Parts: sequence; structure tokens; C-alpha cells
Amino acid sequence: MALNADGTVRAVWTDFGGVLTSSNDETTVAFCQRVGLRPDQWLDAVTKVTRTYGTTDPMEPLDTPMVSELDWARQVEQVLARDHGVEIDLGDPGEYWFTDRPVNTEWLQALRALRAEGVFVGLLSNMVPTWDRHWRRMVPPEGLFEGLVLSYEVGCRKPSKEIFEVAAGVAQVPPEQCLLVDDLARNCAGAEGAGWRAVEFTTAAEAIPQVAALTGIKLGTADVVEEES
Repeated sequence: MALNADGTVRAVWTDFGGVLTSSNDETTVAFCQRVGLRPDQWLDAVTKVTRTYGTTDPMEPLDTPMVSELDWARQVEQVLARDHGVEIDLGDPGEYWFTDRPVNTEWLQALRALRAEGVFVGLLSNMVPTWDRHWRRMVPPEGLFEGLVLSYEVGCRKPSKEIFEVAAGVAQVPPEQCLLVDDLARNCAGAEGAGWRAVEFTTAAEAIPQVAALTGIKLGTADVVEEES
């Protein structure tokens, strides 16, 4: 159990896409190049399919999940054909989405350093079930993550308070000693609403000093600084 009476962060939960990997915008551009679509065509079709599930978050139908990835892909194909005149077979979209997707090695190294110093390190992700094999191939969890909280397994997703309660329970750490590192502001706000700390991730170079300050651990060349009161 990782507890500390002074409130220092003792559990760091990282997001996957956009934190441990390239940004979702960059991945979208690369994906569209592989399948032969313009990004605006792809985003329009995905947005229209997403609305049929009563949400504006394009990942929610997939990572809850409300629909299988393959059925969802067929629905996107239909919109592309109907509204853009594009006949395309997306096949298994996850294969295209993860092909050559780079790992953020600088952030990965920081997580390993935290783990070596006794900080609980976990993965907290809104994850599509069929993407499980892909992310595990990119970032093998063994020896890195002490806990995995994935939306499709626990039945809730960021930014809901429920998923942060689940994660704090897995880490056996009170909310005020948990930290989320995520590239989406709404997820960071959800974490803070659940009593957590949060770092909105843009680059590893910017995030690492913030995490160092919150954990009290020097990470790489980042100097540990006093957290602002």
C-alpha cells in the first residue's frame, strides 16, 4: 500500500493515447493517409455515427462499448459512401490505427523511474476492447503497471467520477494522493472533481517537472520543485 500522510502523490495513473503515444490528431492524419481518406471526410463520418449513439464523444460507443469495432466500422463506411461518395473497406480499423504508432519513450522512462522509486504506476484508459492486443504490444505492461483500469472492463469511463473511485481503490491510495496524467482537459477536470490531482499532458518535457514536484521524486533532468500552495 502506497500511503503518505503529507499528501504527496503516491499513485500516478497515465492515459494511453496522446500520452504514451503520439497525439490523437497526429494519429488521425496518419490513419487517413493509410486508408486513403481526407481527415475531414473521416471526422465527418465518425461524428455522424457517434451522434446515433446519443453522444458527442467519438470513442464512447467503442470503449464502453455500445457497439463492436467491426460493426462501427461498417457504419462509418456507409456514411462515407452516402455523404462523400467514397467506397472504402476499413477492414479492422485498429490495425491501421496502431500501425507504426510511436511510443513516447521519454514519458515511458519517467514512469519506469517512478515505479523504481516505489510510486504506484497504473494505466487508466478509455480503451476499445479489440485494441487490447495492440497497446500491449506497444507498451508491455509487465513490470511497468501495477494496475490497469480500462473502461471496457470496469463499465465506466473518464471523466466520470466512478472510474476514478475504481482506480483509487485498485491503488489503495486516497484520492488526494492520486494523480492523473491525461491529454484531455475534460478528463483532468473529472479527476480533480473526484479529489485527485491532474496534469494535462502536452509533452513529456512539460509534464515531467510537474509530476516530479507532485511526487517529490527527481525524474531525469527535471529538478524537483516545491508545489505551489
